[in-house]
Amino acid sequence: MKKLLSLCLATLLFSSATLAEQASPESIKALMIKTGAGNMATQMMGQMVPALKQMAPNAPDAFWDKVMAEVDSNEVIDMTVPIYQKYLSQEDINALNEFYNSPAGQKMIQVQPKIMRESITVGQQWGQQVAKKVMAEYEAQR
Repeated sequence: MKKLLSLCLATLLFSSATLAEQASPESIKALMIKTGAGNMATQMMGQMVPALKQMAPNAPDAFWDKVMAEVDSNEVIDMTVPIYQKYLSQEDINALNEFYNSPAGQKMIQVQPKIMRESITVGQQWGQQVAKKVMAEYEAQR
């Protein structure tokens, strides 16, 4: 009887997490637009163009202008919505939207790209230091 009760309790506890309301596509899109996710997709495409140009070096600039004009950041947003739904409930999305509507959230939206750029630079420097240390230790053991 104790095992049955424990099993029922465990099932109830674990299933309550899965019963959380799935976030609506509209609320996720609002969050992504608010945080600039669509703009990031367009920027990523702009960063990809030089590599693409190497694959088609004879394509005229007008071709690349047309390619960029046809980039629709909403496609990336639509493709990303299920990922947000997988990890975040409607309650989570509501809280995030509320945060990003606040002054602190608005500031985070403004400074986050700078934080990311500088963090990437610091991460690269750290990686180089680690690589040098590893190589020095390796050479010392030879």
